[in-house]
Amino acid sequence: MVKVYKALAAFGRISGFLLRVLGRFRQNQGLILAGSIAYYTLLSVIPLMILILIVLSHFMDPELLIETMQRFLELAMPGYAAALTEQVRVFLRYRGVIGTVGILVLVFFSSIAFSVLESAISGIFHRVRPRRRHFLVSSILPYLFIVIIALGVLTLSFVVGALEQLESTKLEVFGHKFGLGFIFSFAVYVLGLSAEVFLITVLYLILPVGNTSFRHALVGGLAATVLWEITRRVIVWYYKTFTFVNLIYGSFASVVVFLLGVEAVAIIVLLGAQVIAELEHVNEKIR
Repeated sequence: MVKVYKALAAFGRISGFLLRVLGRFRQNQGLILAGSIAYYTLLSVIPLMILILIVLSHFMDPELLIETMQRFLELAMPGYAAALTEQVRVFLRYRGVIGTVGILVLVFFSSIAFSVLESAISGIFHRVRPRRRHFLVSSILPYLFIVIIALGVLTLSFVVGALEQLESTKLEVFGHKFGLGFIFSFAVYVLGLSAEVFLITVLYLILPVGNTSFRHALVGGLAATVLWEITRRVIVWYYKTFTFVNLIYGSFASVVVFLLGVEAVAIIVLLGAQVIAELEHVNEKIR
């Protein structure tokens, strides 16, 4: 009986905490912030991919980089990875005509989404950390994240290139041959999830003003990745089952669904930030 009371008490504390998180998220206008992030991500995603590929193509085969991007974009933007990478391929055919002004435009549009994300997360943390970051630091942060993503794509391309040998490898056991392609697929899937956890954890560590504990950031990164994986599977199931959006929006349906998917990602990331902010607020009250 004592264990039951303890379990109920723990459930009550967790439920109360989650309700406070949702209440604060609503007060901070989280849905509006997520919508703005989704809009600017629509502007930033293709310029960001093009910029990264232009730079990294000096070190690796561009086709391998594009294939790597497509694999991992499918985890973040299900149903749109192929279309996005195809648009990047078209642009790269004419990259010889891109001048200095073109590169600067790509850099500017690539950084917009990160600037908006920083402002949104600052809004989430304003109650815990009312001070603001210096303007120059805020200006540099988006480009720092572009470098981090570029290094991540380069690393993943090397690893995927090494693992691709498993696809055609046969393992013979007691006279029976088994293909190792499933190991390759599983390894790429785990790499993609690990990259998501790493990127979101870094966002939670760097974007909020002040110091965020690594433990809180990692918990937020893991929780956001799990929530997105569940949401992603629901989105994939929806694509296969329903065409209701196409009937309503017609030729605009792809843009609408893309924005809704990115907004779902933004909501999850901001909810993770709200959880961290609430944890820090609780810790401050205890002290």
